[in-house]
Amino acid sequence: MKTLTVSVVTPDGPVLEDTFEMVSCKAENGELGILPGHIPLVAPLTISAVRLKGNNHTERIAVSGGFLEVRPDKVTILAQSAEKPSDINVERARKAKERAERRLQAKQDDIDFRRAEYSLRRAINRLEVIEEKR
Repeated sequence: MKTLTVSVVTPDGPVLEDTFEMVSCKAENGELGILPGHIPLVAPLTISAVRLKGNNHTERIAVSGGFLEVRPDKVTILAQSAEKPSDINVERARKAKERAERRLQAKQDDIDFRRAEYSLRRAINRLEVIEEKR
């Protein structure tokens, strides 16, 4: 079966470099499914899980925005942050979620709501990626 080389890179360095049969992710305009031979594409990503399918298993990576570049035989994800389930600190993600929820519920003038919403979405995404692994 044909495969794609997939690279996931953050400002801190590479997170993943491997071959897969399919890549599924959420772009700002909707869900994308990429197979070998896909037309070239560049798309902004949302906070979501990237699903990588190959060899009868699926890997998930939590990404926090960034860009996806597709070529017929290669997919590159340039993410602001990206974490494999094994790299996610569950307790830290739960605390970040609780902290963001408290900030959003407080409704105080000095709270940056966009930042709190962003933090909440990131924490929820990280926890969902971990739950899918189990």
